[in-house]
Amino acid sequence: MSKLLELPSYKEQAPQVAARFKRIYKRPIKLEVKNLTKVFTTAKGDVRALNDVSFNVHRREFISVIGPSGCGKSTLIRILAGLETLTSGQLLLNGSPVSGPGADRGMVFQNYTLFPWLTVKKNVMFGPQLAGQSEKQAEGNALEWIELVGLRKFTDAYPSQLSGGMKQRVAIARALANQPEVLFMDEPFGALDAQTRASMQSYLLQIWQNVDVTILFVTHDLDEAIYLSDRILVLKTNPGEIAEFIEVSVERSRSPEQFLSPEFLATKKRLEELIHPPSNESTEKLPLVRMTPVGDDVM
Repeated sequence: MSKLLELPSYKEQAPQVAARFKRIYKRPIKLEVKNLTKVFTTAKGDVRALNDVSFNVHRREFISVIGPSGCGKSTLIRILAGLETLTSGQLLLNGSPVSGPGADRGMVFQNYTLFPWLTVKKNVMFGPQLAGQSEKQAEGNALEWIELVGLRKFTDAYPSQLSGGMKQRVAIARALANQPEVLFMDEPFGALDAQTRASMQSYLLQIWQNVDVTILFVTHDLDEAIYLSDRILVLKTNPGEIAEFIEVSVERSRSPEQFLSPEFLATKKRLEELIHPPSNESTEKLPLVRMTPVGDDVM
């Protein structure tokens, strides 16, 4: 039985996986993060949310960002998207410094953030029209993106008429309609039920495979991070710093059947070690007060 539980090293890669990473690292560097630090000033003093974070992202990589609650995952993504300012450090896109939001970077949030008074088509058209496209151009582009996310039959529907997964597909189409070079996704499937979430993961991989876009994806779900990613950036907390940058040894293309593969389980084991390190402290006991007479039937 013990042999069945033995796992390979999470760093061990099959030849085809190692060859793929060599190809990835030969691609141009799309995004450079250099010594990024973020300090929030509060009434109780300064809080260092991120400290000296540095990493590179190559063109068309899919990178997930995970870590304990409060490690600065969402803050990092918001800074990279231009929605939050950094305290110190540098952010380069294609070698040029960037600050503030821009059409070269898109963002998908956990909440759908669709305009409820606009149809699916009009929601997707909004960004391109704002950028100066004519209504005819924007409509043509919108229909292509709506087709890509599999919602052509719902072109004229309103958000209130869509399921949660369909709304998020519209949000992805709307973000991609601006043709960003990098797409940031902050727990985009966190509000979905398990079945819809699994479907959305598959949809996202299909979309990513057919679009020239680099993706940085924040998630709490370890399985999701492994299933989707080329590499996983693990942050530690207090302050948020890089704990490890892991190359996912699971071969592409991915399928749900790989969740039980040795490579998948070895990577998950390492992520759990980083996020939930073993402690000698006993589990904290809550100061519970018995509110009603109970028997022993629950033990």
